[in-house]
Amino acid sequence: MSAEPEDAPRLSRGRTREEALFPVAPPVASLPESYATTLHEIKSLLRGARIRALLAANPIVVEAYWNTGKIILARQQEAAWGAKVIDRLAADLRQEFPDMGGMSSRNLLAMKVFAREFPEGPIAQQPVAQLPWGHILQILQRAKDPATRDFYIRETLAHGWSRATLEVQMQNHLHAGRAQTNFALTMPPADSEMAAQLFKDPYLFDFLGTADPRREAEVEQALVAHVQKFLLELGTGFAFVGRQVALEVGGQDYPLDLLFYHLKLRRYVVIELKARAFAPGDVGQLNLYLSAVDDLLRHPDDQPTIGLLLCREKNKLVAEYALRGLDQSIAVAEWQTQLTESLPVELRGSLPSIEEIEAELSRGLPSEENSR
Repeated sequence: MSAEPEDAPRLSRGRTREEALFPVAPPVASLPESYATTLHEIKSLLRGARIRALLAANPIVVEAYWNTGKIILARQQEAAWGAKVIDRLAADLRQEFPDMGGMSSRNLLAMKVFAREFPEGPIAQQPVAQLPWGHILQILQRAKDPATRDFYIRETLAHGWSRATLEVQMQNHLHAGRAQTNFALTMPPADSEMAAQLFKDPYLFDFLGTADPRREAEVEQALVAHVQKFLLELGTGFAFVGRQVALEVGGQDYPLDLLFYHLKLRRYVVIELKARAFAPGDVGQLNLYLSAVDDLLRHPDDQPTIGLLLCREKNKLVAEYALRGLDQSIAVAEWQTQLTESLPVELRGSLPSIEEIEAELSRGLPSEENSR
């Protein structure tokens, strides 16, 4: 029997790699004296690189939103565009850019206001372009005159305020001298609240996409198109409702990959596809979609919506933990027991088998994926 490498994960007797583990790092006392210095050096390097990348990308996003707002503003002035035209524009943009968020009617109108209140360009060279889009929205909503807006832009950049801190300062009318702040004026960029906020800003990440947005989007869209065709060809009662169906919850857009209505079962079916391994957060996302469809689309005579999550790879134990205790009917592809036990009895036999779905998933992948 070959010896196991020193850095291989150790499992207690009787435990397998499919079980839940609580990994513990070696104690610091057992590490070389140079470890702490090296760790600090690498952390500072990576933290600085991440912040520089986001700070460099943010003005590009803001400029794109400003230019979009300028176009909408001009059309409204020239052709008296109304709310219906903006709604249609938002729907068409979501269809063209399914992996890019922030294309709701509300956000498009916010872009128009942004362009109107900051008419001078180039916007990317102005201080406001250094703020995350969420901060800009906050300032546009609460500050009605240019002097007040400029004050909060300067203060936010100087102090590195998060969006929540900015909101509190504006509520307290800091610009009028009615509140005091003890925020450090020399706060290091790595510890800045605003820098941390950049990592959380959904508009920035929706615009930039994932680490490999073109590849992941290409794979997911190929899967969506293939599964859509596959389910309709089954002829078991699936009626196609739409792809990238946009639902707005809490002021944010949540596009559903595929939405069907099952004519025989009288219920909506939400299908989400991921060109990556299953993550526990996928269940929470799908659960939100099901609740939103039930509240926004479901007729009183309809049965509760069900969801199907299709991932490229999945860990059975992680999926079982993620699904445990949920009231909603959710199935993760490959788990035959989860599918048959978590879905209502009347659905069994009305949905394709996991084997059929996974066969179609493999055929629906682009050729490069099939070669992996």
